[in-house]
Amino acid sequence: MANVIFLNGCSSAGKTTLALKLQQLLPEPYQHVALDQFRDGLPSRLRGLNAPPDTPGASGLNVVPVEREGERVTEIRFGEHGELVLKGMRRAVAAFADLGVNVILDDLLFKREYLEDYARVLNPQRTWFIGVKCELDVISQREAQRVGRFPGTAASHFETVHAHGAAYDLEVDTTASSPRDCAMAIVQCLESPPRAFSEFGLGKAF
Repeated sequence: MANVIFLNGCSSAGKTTLALKLQQLLPEPYQHVALDQFRDGLPSRLRGLNAPPDTPGASGLNVVPVEREGERVTEIRFGEHGELVLKGMRRAVAAFADLGVNVILDDLLFKREYLEDYARVLNPQRTWFIGVKCELDVISQREAQRVGRFPGTAASHFETVHAHGAAYDLEVDTTASSPRDCAMAIVQCLESPPRAFSEFGLGKAF
């Protein structure tokens, strides 16, 4: 049974950069598994841009501009096929760990149900739940500099991804701290047994 380092945070919070730094610092090999990899693996016709209901784009991952409290933001919505892919991703992470492959998981918990499902399939004694946070103005600046990112994407789920009732084993803030400093804090956290998933109360028996 292997370890899972679960990085949860909004878009452009620095999860991928942090995952790559962890791969460099950890003595054992860790496989990086990210939501972006599964998104990019979808057929192009299932990656919609404001796709209408009952169309292929709406059934996969649909990027939808909306107005919320007078502000224009961009929501990420998963359709029936997209939800099935996400369910498969969660089980792929569990399969890696069950085979003895350490994983750094880079995901966004858009819904509480996603966290509940992860808690069911991952070993709570080998899963460190890490909150990756950053101030919104800094995230917005990063987002504006990234190719293919729609303005307001991070703002649309900035609070939601952290609002599912589970305490983290550790929170890191990439606003001013370097990727190395944040990664070193996580490495140090791994020296203590994880508690987040066990305290969440849905971990399966191992």
